[in-house]
Amino acid sequence: MELNVTTLEGKDAGKVALSDEIFGLDPRQDILARVVRWQLAKKQQGTHKTKNRSEVSRTGAKMYKQKGTGRARHHSARAPQFRGGGKAHGPVVRSHAHDLPKKVRALGLRLALSAKAKAEELIIVDQLIASDAKTKALLGNFASLGLTNALVIGGAELDGNFKLAAQNIPNVDVLPVQGINVYDILRRGKLVLSKAAVEALEERFK
Repeated sequence: MELNVTTLEGKDAGKVALSDEIFGLDPRQDILARVVRWQLAKKQQGTHKTKNRSEVSRTGAKMYKQKGTGRARHHSARAPQFRGGGKAHGPVVRSHAHDLPKKVRALGLRLALSAKAKAEELIIVDQLIASDAKTKALLGNFASLGLTNALVIGGAELDGNFKLAAQNIPNVDVLPVQGINVYDILRRGKLVLSKAAVEALEERFK
């Protein structure tokens, strides 16, 4: 498939041929959902923690004698049913990450790219270079391209001025091609790829 290439100023810069094996697949919601779930699970900190009955700072002495009071039998005040006692079956520090085959992850990325191409939300830019680190100037460029909510993917190295100018723009994420991922592609409206990013992706999935 062929797509028009534009400059940051919105001018025509020719065409580029895209591989159908990367940008021409039929999107599958189940694969995309699996990859997003894997990403978000891996991202969770898992630092939630409560104290159980062996960890609370409280006396472990028997509360009162076993018999003769007419009350229920109890031992330690650290038991979960008492105020100030430990939490029963509370959360512990752990990793939420789970395994997902490498081939499924790679397929998910190709399906996400194909979904943007099929929805006509894919824009190819010749190069992502800014002469000055001015957010106002870059906002004007984005307005000419119709970008208000976008993920911008550059080559292996991002232009310093472009990165600085873009970091204060709301709803716009800028990543090098190594950082491209399914979740960020799907959470933003438009996907903007530089020609260097397209070449890197085609080399990666060759």
